[in-house]
Amino acid sequence: MKEIAVLTGGDSAEYEISLQSAQVVLNNLNSKKYNGTIVHIKDGKWTAIIDGKHIHINKKNFTLELNSSIIRFDYVFMALHGPPAENGDLQLYFDNLNLPYSSCNSKVSALTFNKLKCNQKLSQLGFRCAKSLHVKKEDKIENKKINETIGLPCFIKPNQAGSSFGVSKVYTEDEITDAIQNALLHDNTVLIEQFIDGIEVSCGVGIIDDKITAFPITEIISKNDFFDFDAKYNGLSEEITPARISDSIRVKIKKITEKIYLKMNLKGICRVDFIIMNETPYIIEINTIPGLSEESIIPKQAKELGISLTQLFDNCIESTIK
Repeated sequence: MKEIAVLTGGDSAEYEISLQSAQVVLNNLNSKKYNGTIVHIKDGKWTAIIDGKHIHINKKNFTLELNSSIIRFDYVFMALHGPPAENGDLQLYFDNLNLPYSSCNSKVSALTFNKLKCNQKLSQLGFRCAKSLHVKKEDKIENKKINETIGLPCFIKPNQAGSSFGVSKVYTEDEITDAIQNALLHDNTVLIEQFIDGIEVSCGVGIIDDKITAFPITEIISKNDFFDFDAKYNGLSEEITPARISDSIRVKIKKITEKIYLKMNLKGICRVDFIIMNETPYIIEINTIPGLSEESIIPKQAKELGISLTQLFDNCIESTIK
C-alpha cells in the first residue's frame, strides 16, 4: 500500500477550488493500492489533515508523526492550483527529496504558468497562438499604441494567474488603463491579447495505457461576456462534452493537444484551452494542474472517455511514479 499525499491549499485566489479538487482526488484513489492523505499548505504552514485534525508536516523530509510512528509518503498528487505548485516552486522541493509527483517538473511548470513565455515557446514550436504584448508594472501605459498593435476588443490578464482572476475583456481605449490596473493586482506583468472570435473548447490530455491520449473535447458557452471565474465555478456557463464541432476540427484539436503534451514535455493530467476561429484552433492556455472538482472539465471528459476517476488517477500515478 503506497502512501499518497494529496497536496492542496496554497496562497493564490484559487485556494477554494484547490480544496475541492483535493477532496475529489482523495475520494477516488484506488483504496486497494493507495492510502491517501490530504496535505494542506497555507501561509507557510504544512499540515496533514487526518480525522479532521491538522498534524504538522516535517518540511525537512516531508514526513509526519502519527501515534508515535513516522509516516513517509511514496508519492505526491498535486491538487494545488496556482502557486506554489503550478508555477513549479514545489517541484524543486520534491525533486530534492527524490519524491515523485503527478505534475510537470519545475522548469515546464514555470514556463506554462507564464502565459507570455509559454505563448512564445508554443509559437517557436509551430503552434498557433493569439497575438499579444505585455506591460510591466513600471511601464507607461499607452492606450492608443495598444489599440493599434492588438486591436479592440482585447483581453487583458495577469501574466501568471489562474481561474480567470484579474481578466478583463476591453472594448474601448478608455477601459484599457483600469483593466491593466485590475490585472496588476494579481501579477506584476500583464498580458494584452488579441480577441479571437469563435468557439471556445478545452481538451484534457494524459497518459492512458502508456500512450499520450487526448480526452473528449468540451465546448464552453459562457453566460457572461467570457469564461470568467463565475462562469467556470458558479454555474454561469454551459459545458458540452463532446463539443459540437466537426469531426475534422475534433481530430485536429486532439492531434495538436497530444503534440503539445509531447513537445512541451508535459506530465500527468493537463488541459489545453482553444478558441476556434474560421476553422482554425488558436491555443489560449495550458493548464498543468487543471481543476478536478465536481464542476471541473476533466472529470466530465473522463466520464465521456469511458473511464472512472479512479482509473484516471491510477493512470496518472502509474505514468509519473516511474
